[in-house]
Amino acid sequence: MAGPSEARNWLEGLVRDGSLGRWMGRRSPFDDEFVDAGTSAAAGKNWMVELSPIANIVVRRCSKVLGISMSELQKSFDEEAHDNVKHPQRYARNFLEFCCFMTLSLSVRATAHLADKKFRRLTYDMMVAWESPAASNLPSLNMVDENVSVGAEAFSRIAPAIPIIANVIICKNLFEVLSTSTGGRLKFPIYDKFLSALERALRRLKSQTASSRLSAVRSLRGEQVLEVGGKIASQPILEHVGRSTWPGRLTLTDHALYFEAFQVVSYDKAKRYDLSDELEQVVRAEVTGPLGTRLFDKAILYNSVSLLEPVIIEFPEIKGHKRRDYWLAIVREILYVHRFINKFQITGIERDEAISKAILGILRVQAIQNMNTSGPLCYEALLMFSLCDQLPGGDLIMEALAKLLCLRESDRSNSKFNRRMYSMSSVSMISNLGFLSGNSSSHLSEEGLPVGEISVGQLSFLERAVKESGDNYKEVVVARESCDGAKVNGIDTNLAVMKELMFPIKAVGNWLLSLAYWDDPLKSSIFCLSFTFIICRGWLGYFSALVLTGIVAFVMLARLQNRGRPALEIKVTAPPAKNAVEQLLAVHNGISLAEGLVQDGNIILLKLRALLFSSLPQASEKLVLALIVSALIIAFLPGKYTALLVFLEIFTRYSPFRRKGTERLMRRLRDWWFSIPAAPVIVERKEEEKKKK
Repeated sequence: MAGPSEARNWLEGLVRDGSLGRWMGRRSPFDDEFVDAGTSAAAGKNWMVELSPIANIVVRRCSKVLGISMSELQKSFDEEAHDNVKHPQRYARNFLEFCCFMTLSLSVRATAHLADKKFRRLTYDMMVAWESPAASNLPSLNMVDENVSVGAEAFSRIAPAIPIIANVIICKNLFEVLSTSTGGRLKFPIYDKFLSALERALRRLKSQTASSRLSAVRSLRGEQVLEVGGKIASQPILEHVGRSTWPGRLTLTDHALYFEAFQVVSYDKAKRYDLSDELEQVVRAEVTGPLGTRLFDKAILYNSVSLLEPVIIEFPEIKGHKRRDYWLAIVREILYVHRFINKFQITGIERDEAISKAILGILRVQAIQNMNTSGPLCYEALLMFSLCDQLPGGDLIMEALAKLLCLRESDRSNSKFNRRMYSMSSVSMISNLGFLSGNSSSHLSEEGLPVGEISVGQLSFLERAVKESGDNYKEVVVARESCDGAKVNGIDTNLAVMKELMFPIKAVGNWLLSLAYWDDPLKSSIFCLSFTFIICRGWLGYFSALVLTGIVAFVMLARLQNRGRPALEIKVTAPPAKNAVEQLLAVHNGISLAEGLVQDGNIILLKLRALLFSSLPQASEKLVLALIVSALIIAFLPGKYTALLVFLEIFTRYSPFRRKGTERLMRRLRDWWFSIPAAPVIVERKEEEKKKK
């Protein structure tokens, strides 16, 4: 490993022998700065021996943006940082983060910072420098050309400091999407393309908000238009309510969903489906088709307690259901953010901050769509509130976020250092970009609401919650893949697999039935005497504990025996293959069997209803007598004797000396049950509503 003096000598040598000048023929983004840095290193000024050349260049840029010299920055860091942050092994990286976060918190206040090429390059170079911050990390030749790339960890540390680019919850998923085509490393052209797409999405959002026909409703409620669909004839949107179907325009705001049915030359008054109130809303994917048939998986269903019947919104397209998936994801994101707000009772500027995070997430999704990325895109993985709804431990992430939002400035550490370490708030970012989300945004302080998603040299409690959830999610993914691999096709094959898996339980059940039917009188006698003794001595609880302990011992022995080995495979003999006609007949027989079981269940319930309402007085009297006897036994007989009585009744009814009496009793019970009439059923059908003309 090279030390600080070697790093300085390395750069001084480049300046003296002209190698740096020859490299500059490639015109890298570091051209003039490397020459200036090399001169500064040789002169011993504006150069930190603890930092690598790349990190020195980034810190020099930061000092120019902040209007503070590098020595003053270092002095401020040394005075304000905690001792653990200034540890020699982490000093270079933590000081670099200190400079980067301060610079970004100032830079993002500019309205047009996304369009600034210098800002884009600076943020990317911060990630490059983060990967090799110390003087011991001498860069290779390719670190000064356009082939440079950054990894997920560097992106996850720098990008969340700019709320519109990423946040700590989705940053790794966003990185995977951006780096899919470049082997898991993010290159500047793709990063620059993403920021350009973000800028276009932002301009589109402003345009939609300004030109929306819902301006009167929006201004009254303080809503922002996030997406509008159905304006293009080639991409229609249909609303189904009952048997009525209407084409129209769909608008999503940060509080509600609006549908305007299309008439001959204009639109009807917009229907509002509220996503912000606690109305037990349900938003899910739905299958639609003509005349009620379920053929096309291209719709979403919205329902709430305020509606008489659910509303289905269809997104017709020739191939796939990408458009439906996109709308489903962004509608759910708005629904989930308001559930989060209502659950934790977040109000004021903190409420606007939560909504702003959802808005920025939707902007990022729109930007990714505009980049025309190859392959399917999981929208929920890029939307923080939707992602937390799916992640294991996502509720803990939401609790950490709520705690972070509600943590006032006065509750934070009073040190100047810690106040600078928090990233800019999302609501401040949106305000600086030309939006005002909600009614509290006008009360923002000059520095905005610090939300503390990232801090120098350590993980915030939100980052720790995300990291723990991510580790658990890896296990969930592995388990889900194993479940997907275990799925087989065909009803007969699945039944064969279930039969094989249920074999141990079936074997135990058959053994107990054999004892109950006294197939082997000696074994049944021993079993009955043993359990009678256990019940009389009051050892039933100990016996249950012994059974559970035996299961634990079996699991531990299996673990020791199979250590390091893959899971045992289940071998199942597949049933004979069936042709299409045989499969249809099997399905028909299965449906008929299920219908018969439902009918038998209804008959049992109807007969019980008849007994309870004394439709047949004689049968009801016998039922009442049996219930009275049972109640007296339970009330006056001790519990262990009641259990003994039930056990002996069940396991001795088919013993040699009780078999004939049991058969006679069962025959009388069956005759009594068949004599009970079922309560009458009248089926009424409502008149179908006529279609709208």
